[in-house]
Amino acid sequence: MGTHRHPGSLRGGDSTDGNPQEGEALQGGTVDPSTRRKVYLATAAAALGGLLFGFDTSVINGAVNSIQKTFSLDPAVLGFTVAITLLGCAVGAWFAGQLADVWGRKPVMVLAACLFVASSIGSGFAFADWDLMAWRVIGGLAIGIASVIAPAYIGEIAPARLRGALSSLQQLAITVGIFLALLSDASLARGAGGAGGQLWWGVPAWRWMLLVGVIPAVVYGVLSLRIPESPQYLIRAGRKDEALEVIRRVTGAANPKQRLADIQESIEDERHSTYRDLRGPALGLAPILWIGIGMAAFQQLVGINAIFYYSTTLWQSVGFSQQDSFTTSVITASINVALTFVAIFFVDRVGRKRLLLAGSVGMFVGLVAAAISFAQATGSGTSIALPAPWGAIALAGANLFVVCFAATWGPVMWVVLGEVFPNKMRGLALGVAAAFNWIFNFLVTLLFPIMSAAVGLGFVYAGFAFFAALSFWFVKALLPEVSRLELDDKTKLDKR
Repeated sequence: MGTHRHPGSLRGGDSTDGNPQEGEALQGGTVDPSTRRKVYLATAAAALGGLLFGFDTSVINGAVNSIQKTFSLDPAVLGFTVAITLLGCAVGAWFAGQLADVWGRKPVMVLAACLFVASSIGSGFAFADWDLMAWRVIGGLAIGIASVIAPAYIGEIAPARLRGALSSLQQLAITVGIFLALLSDASLARGAGGAGGQLWWGVPAWRWMLLVGVIPAVVYGVLSLRIPESPQYLIRAGRKDEALEVIRRVTGAANPKQRLADIQESIEDERHSTYRDLRGPALGLAPILWIGIGMAAFQQLVGINAIFYYSTTLWQSVGFSQQDSFTTSVITASINVALTFVAIFFVDRVGRKRLLLAGSVGMFVGLVAAAISFAQATGSGTSIALPAPWGAIALAGANLFVVCFAATWGPVMWVVLGEVFPNKMRGLALGVAAAFNWIFNFLVTLLFPIMSAAVGLGFVYAGFAFFAALSFWFVKALLPEVSRLELDDKTKLDKR
C-alpha cells in the first residue's frame, strides 16, 4: 500500500546520501549559481502542493455561516461538512505513495491539481449539503495526495545540510495557503457587503470563496509539468541515465555517480520492509512508532485547525462585526506565515527538541489566556459577548498560540517524523503517524462546534491548553534529538 510520506522518499529510500560534500557544493562550493537556483525552483514548485493544502482546508472559513444558513444545518452537520474533507485527505494520502511509485511523482502532482480544480468548481456550485460534502471529499483526496507528494519530492531533491530548512518550506507553503484563503474570503466578503451578498453574475460571495481555488490549482498543475522527475522514481523505473542527469543538473551533488549508487543501495535496503517491522513490546508496536503517533496527535489536539477553520465564526460569536472577524482572521494567518520563517531559520541551528519544548510552553500560555477570557463570556449560542478587557486578552492569547505553533510544532513535527524512525520502518511508520494526524485533525474539526455549543469556548480552550501542557512532557521525556544525524546513518537511528 502507498504511505503518507513527509520529508524523505515515498517507500523509505533515503533522500540524502550522507555525502557532506553535497551540502557544501550547494552552498556555493563547486556548483554554479544556475544549478543552485534549479533545486530551489524545483522545491518551490513542488511546495505549491502545500499551498493548495492550506488554501483548500481553510477557504471554507469565511463561508461557514453562509453554508449553515443556505442549507439549514445544525452544529453537528455543519461540523461534519467542514471536517469531511479530512477523511478524503486520509484516503488520498494512503494511496498517494503507491500511485507515485507506479506513475511517477510528476503525474501524481498533476492528478492532484485536476482534483483540486474539480473540487473547487463542484463546491462552488453545490446545490445541497450532501453535494457539497461529496465535492469536499474529492478536494480532500487532492489535499492528501499533495500532502504526501510535495514533501516527499522535496526530500528526494534536497541536499543533506539543507534538508530541515527545505523540508520546512512545505509548512511555509501551507501557512501561505491559509493566509491567501482567508485574505480571499475577506476581500470577497467586503466586495459583496458580507459572505451572503451577491457578486458577479448574481453568485453569492461564499460560493466565489470556494470557486477561486481553481486559480492556484491550475498554476500548480502547470508548474508540476515543468519540474524534473524525482531521481528515486527514475531509478526504480530503471531509467538510471535520466536519474543521473537530474542529480547532476538539479541536486548539486558533488559526486553525481556516487549519489546515484547510494540511492540505489538505499532503495534496495528498504524495498522489503513490511508491517512486521512496526511490531514491538509496547501494546504490539515499536516504542519509537508510539512516539511518532504521539507527535502527530498532539499537533492536532492543541487545536490549531479549530482556530483556522472556524476563526471568522469564532470572533463573530464573541461580538466582533463580520468585517472585523474577517480582518482578525487574516491577521492571524499573516502571523502564521511570518513565524514559520523562524522555524526554517532555527530548525537546523537550535535543534528540533528545543524548538518543540519552547513551542509547548508558549502555546500553553496563549491557550490559558484564551480559555480564561472565553470563560467570562455572557450570553449563549452564537449571541455571546466578551466584556472589556477580555476580548483583547482573548485575541492576544489566540495570536500568541498561533505564533508559538507556527514557529515550532507546525513545521518541526513533520521534520521530526521524517528523521526519527529507523530506516527499516521509516516508510510504513510515517504512513501510520500521518494517518493519525489526519484522524485527530478530523476529530478536532468535527467536535469543535459541537463542544463549543455544549460546554462553551472557555472549556474547549482549556482542553487545548491541557494537551499543550502534555505535549511538553511528552517531548521532554520521550523524544530523541536527531538534528545532527544523517537519514541513512542506520546504526545511530536504530538505537533510538
